[in-house]
Amino acid sequence: MNISHIEILNDDKIVINRVKFVILFVLLIPSIIIYIIIFIYFIKHRSLLKTLQNQSLLILILVNFIQASCNLPMVIHFYYIGRVKPSTSAYCTWWTFFQYTLSVSNEFLMATISIQRHILIFNSHLLHIRIKRFFLYYFPLVLCIIYPMFFYLSLVVIYPCDGTLWKFTLNLCGLANCFLVYNRILAIIDWAIDSGLPLIIIIIANIALIIRVVWQKHRRQQIISWQKQRHMTLQLLSISCLYVIGWFPNTIFAIIYNITESNVVAKIQSNYIYELLYLVCLFIPWVSIGMLPGFKKWILQRIHQQSMIHNTVAPTRMRLKVIE
Repeated sequence: MNISHIEILNDDKIVINRVKFVILFVLLIPSIIIYIIIFIYFIKHRSLLKTLQNQSLLILILVNFIQASCNLPMVIHFYYIGRVKPSTSAYCTWWTFFQYTLSVSNEFLMATISIQRHILIFNSHLLHIRIKRFFLYYFPLVLCIIYPMFFYLSLVVIYPCDGTLWKFTLNLCGLANCFLVYNRILAIIDWAIDSGLPLIIIIIANIALIIRVVWQKHRRQQIISWQKQRHMTLQLLSISCLYVIGWFPNTIFAIIYNITESNVVAKIQSNYIYELLYLVCLFIPWVSIGMLPGFKKWILQRIHQQSMIHNTVAPTRMRLKVIE
């Protein structure tokens, strides 16, 4: 009875892993292609980087590209073979440090951009002064990348740990970092500050932005361009929805688990919820192409040019055959 029950559980786990492998693999390939096309577009149109919101968008895309091209293949490889390989403490330590740093940097960047969009729309004159532009715009973006790197270097790599808690049959080695397992205070602080706080900022900042834009449209329509407000607001909302979908369920389940330590909650999050985080890096390039001015027109021109070249080359080859 017990043996058959274990076998059923193992079979279920295999099926879940295979389904996740197929979904992530199918979504990853076109995402990488779109990322590359976006980078080519920025290289061809460098003048876009003169606009501050395009600079922050490019940074966000770069971080997500690193996560999609470097971290996600390790996740897909795990689901393909069903275990972490190489099954070593050093690999798990490096992998979790890499994943945590990228994920938290990603979320902090989105929270910062959500706040900065208020400045860009309603107080853009503040960014005309170089020193204010540095402290209000560039410094927070740099901090979003540097802070998670040093924070998780301390908690994951340097924090004393014997490496015996890693679970090689679970994604990301079972999230079995010593500071999460042995130090409840650090675990709660990590989830509250590095996961919960940015999510709250993203939600509140976007709701506030909608309210401010609607209010200004009715009150000061002649002074502030409604079309510009609408475009910049929709830009932010479309990306923010991805972060809410990916992070909100995981944050809620993490809070419940830290309070109850329920194995059922941990199993649900591990099997069905955690992978929602990967939707951000998989879908951000698709959402971003609608935000880049002239991108669709540029793509259509490239397609038209390739079609013209193909149609020109084909008749030429036919004429050469006739002459022969």
